Amino acid sequence: MKIEELEKLQAESPDTLPSKERRSLLKIGLAATGVYLGGTVLSLTSVKNVLAEGVVPRKGQYPYSPHYSMVIRERFCIDCELCMDACVKTNNVPSYGFRTKILEKRRDIVGGGQETIFMPVLCNHCNRPPCVRVCPTTATWKDKKTGIVVMKDSRCIGCKTCMAACPYNARYFDEETRAVDKCNFCLDTRLSKGETTTACSEACPADVRVFGDLSDVNSRVYSLVHAPETVVWVLRQETGALPNIFYTNA
Repeated sequence: MKIEELEKLQAESPDTLPSKERRSLLKIGLAATGVYLGGTVLSLTSVKNVLAEGVVPRKGQYPYSPHYSMVIRERFCIDCELCMDACVKTNNVPSYGFRTKILEKRRDIVGGGQETIFMPVLCNHCNRPPCVRVCPTTATWKDKKTGIVVMKDSRCIGCKTCMAACPYNARYFDEETRAVDKCNFCLDTRLSKGETTTACSEACPADVRVFGDLSDVNSRVYSLVHAPETVVWVLRQETGALPNIFYTNA
């Protein structure tokens, strides 16, 4: 299916677009841009521009405390999938479900041959989450203290509108609970029990996923995002969702 056909289908019926086709759109979009991290699917910009455009709040302007975020140091990912395994075990994710994935990109390199790049993806816990805006039963919302986008199974009616609205295809329908599920930064399984990291971050042997409080100037996530001249990018910046997952190769 071509990009134009997928976009037309999504425009005509956004709440019924199959997740398989939405995943295909993301993959095709990566190839169609011609430049990795360019075009309309991914955005690449310097930390100065990110700050100027309001993608990352400035010091003292964080709406949540703690303001949980994650920095993905992409070039270190080796696709071992230990993060995914840890997530499944910690959060009881069914075999057909997911809370985090690892996308793959191959590109030609100088001198011939190809390079494979792995890109972990998960719920971006947006500051302006489209999923929250479209939910008809308030089954999903931003936690007022942490800013984590959470779900409440008992309120979910399974309409899947939030799945269609998510710019990152980060949600799935749980057949057992008959409700939509997604990453919640292990809020109920770890953070609420005194842990300071997510299961995926703790399990990563290459220190790819750095989790922490972005409003804490002494935290690693703050130092990585605000490092002078560091190239930082977010997924689908043009949606205005203001994601809290940041990517860097620094």
